[in-house]
Amino acid sequence: MIVPRSGPAAGPLPAARAPAALYAAGFVTAFGAHAVAATVGSEAGIDAMSLFSLGVVLAVYDGAEVLLKPVFGSLADRWGPRRVLSGGLVAFALVSGGYAVVAATGAVATGPGAVVALTLARLGQGAAASAFSPAAGAMVGRLSPTGKQGRAFGSYGAWKGLGYTGGPLLGGVVVLLGGLSVLFATLGALAALVAVWVLLAVPVLDPLPRRRQTVVDLVRRLGSPTFLRPTAALAAGTAALSVGVGFLPVLGAAAGLGPVATGAAVALLALSSTLVQPRAGRAHDRGTLGTRAALLLGFGPMIAGFVVAATVPGLPGLVPAAVAIGFGVGTLTPVAFATLAATSPPERLGQTMGSAELGRELGDAGGPLLVGAVAAGASTGVGLAVLAGVLAVTGAASLVRTGGTAPHGPDAGAD
Repeated sequence: MIVPRSGPAAGPLPAARAPAALYAAGFVTAFGAHAVAATVGSEAGIDAMSLFSLGVVLAVYDGAEVLLKPVFGSLADRWGPRRVLSGGLVAFALVSGGYAVVAATGAVATGPGAVVALTLARLGQGAAASAFSPAAGAMVGRLSPTGKQGRAFGSYGAWKGLGYTGGPLLGGVVVLLGGLSVLFATLGALAALVAVWVLLAVPVLDPLPRRRQTVVDLVRRLGSPTFLRPTAALAAGTAALSVGVGFLPVLGAAAGLGPVATGAAVALLALSSTLVQPRAGRAHDRGTLGTRAALLLGFGPMIAGFVVAATVPGLPGLVPAAVAIGFGVGTLTPVAFATLAATSPPERLGQTMGSAELGRELGDAGGPLLVGAVAAGASTGVGLAVLAGVLAVTGAASLVRTGGTAPHGPDAGAD
């Protein structure tokens, strides 16, 4: 159960409904990102949209998140997280619905106008997600009682995992039945429903009193090991997830496997991560899975998974690799978020989550770029092996102890 952790909250919390609404917000951002990204290329067609234009359409969503998540995270601390959360969901609904109307009327059905409209729609969606994603994470942290944050973030991450997994599949079905405009209309309706749910189920959390923070204070706090260690783990896990989803099918195709088999391998990766996250979070809350142990149990399987994928061809390599990578990602993610929440000043939790989300976005983009660049000059297997080496270095650096920065939350002493 999630109950207010600290600070003044307005009114009693509907215990059963509040966490579910926050988890639904996490689902919306993941589902919205992947449903469109996985279908827009095939729907728009290469004749109507050049490869460069397609790349721009795909990039503006993540670009908006990289730039704006820290900003909206800070605004969540200043204005209150529910206000930023609900505002972002409403904006996402309006942008998605607006594009659906424009596309359905045929005003910009073809030509450069269609690309511009789609680019603006994705930019607007990314900006809106930049608001409600860190705000939802901050609310999960603030509403979770001390010692129970791992379970809350595990469930939150599991629902985001469902969005990542279901986005390409369900988005493809919707586009097949009604086209891209229907997909955007569906996303708009989903965001609107979740916005109403948030307003009805989630309590108002007033901004906590804050002392003045200088730029030096901010740099010092975000440069401390208590922030950098879990954020580096989140970035590494997101990089591993993105590379696994994007490049395991490439290895399968090279081994002569069809799309069903390669799709099943990707589904195993996502399912493994989704199932592990709540369990890892609960183990962290019980004190049986400290931060250092989670780092070892997270980085180890991820590294092993990519080594196996790079060296063992076909399904004998893909299946265990997918399960191992998903297990590692699922172990790291909730514990890293819980550690951030436990070690962050409560009045700066939105800023902390927004900055950590920036790290995840960089991993999301950097991992595939690294593997793709190496694969272009060598092979996909070599690219995955290089990523495994980068993960090993990152994991080792994250495990290094630094004096004077011990966590002050429930994970203190659990390393």
